[in-house]
Amino acid sequence: MSELHNVKVTRDDTRWEAEVTAELPAEALSKYRDVALREIQKTAVLDGFRSGHAPIERIIAVYGEGPIMRRAAEMAVQSELPELLAKEKVGIVEAPRVTTGEPENGKPLVFTARAALAPAIELPDYRAVAAKLAAVKEDTSVSDAEHAEATLHLRRERARIDKVEAGAEPAKAAEEARSMEEGQLPALDDTFAQSLGYESAAAFSEALRKNIQSEKELRAKERIRSSILDELVKSSKISYPASLLSYELDDMEARFKDDLVQMGTTLEAFLAERQGQEPSSAIKTPEALRESWKDAADKRAKVRLILADIARKEGIEPDAEALAHELEHAKKHYPQADPDMLRSHIAHAMRNEATLRFLEGNTEKVGHTTEDHSS
Repeated sequence: MSELHNVKVTRDDTRWEAEVTAELPAEALSKYRDVALREIQKTAVLDGFRSGHAPIERIIAVYGEGPIMRRAAEMAVQSELPELLAKEKVGIVEAPRVTTGEPENGKPLVFTARAALAPAIELPDYRAVAAKLAAVKEDTSVSDAEHAEATLHLRRERARIDKVEAGAEPAKAAEEARSMEEGQLPALDDTFAQSLGYESAAAFSEALRKNIQSEKELRAKERIRSSILDELVKSSKISYPASLLSYELDDMEARFKDDLVQMGTTLEAFLAERQGQEPSSAIKTPEALRESWKDAADKRAKVRLILADIARKEGIEPDAEALAHELEHAKKHYPQADPDMLRSHIAHAMRNEATLRFLEGNTEKVGHTTEDHSS
């Protein structure tokens, strides 16, 4: 039974955190002091006494009242706080951050604990939202104009490659290919098609049309997914702890830094280059960069929570066999990765994909085949 007095529970709706303040009476703290002393006694090594047999009076004299009371306060909070949180029905998702005054024997202990609350999610009728938006079908057929434009682009690309192979500088070759009249470009004949691995110009033309259509279908699918998620974010009522927003921002920053490394630069160099640029509102510091990402990070956090909540409600889990297959494949590419962490990451990604397919009305299983991975 908790012995805490003057309990006060408040909620920070901005950071979505709970704060609990309570007082442990002096008598109760004294009991924890006794426990702390016995704990210290078990391992204390003092001159003239066998380990674990030093008298309490000697331990107090050597260790001092301060460290003993701090240990007593720590034990008291560890014991009393979980029961308090359960009694007050405060659902938290991380270890509380606890602060106390300097504990003194014979005086009550006042402590404050602050922790992130579990996210609160109120979803709309997500089935109806998804069905309505997924029913909007785009025309993904390929017009003759689109086909002709793609063909012209390939002919210019072949002209550029021919010029480079003939010894021209790449930049000059690209410029010359762009300025060539259509009649000057390489013809899309059987020889051209065969150089690309097709039997004939007709076979290549048909494959090109199918590829354009596949790309249009993929973009249309992405737009439907985006519209469904946008509407769910807009129509949902979601509160979540600030730590989740920080997680998303950290992830975005890490990815941005990786992209810069791939481009041969660093975040520091990127920002330094912008220092002398106008206008004065230009992003020039890491803090300003993260601030500019906050809306996107907020949306990412909400999408993450929405998909997790729908998956929970619908009982959506990745297929066990497909998950095992993906995990074995991933282990070959990331042999140093922790297997449990790797499995968790893959399961999360597969669960999200399965949830998105559920919203789209797509019953296709998530996962690759052996043939997919061997290609």
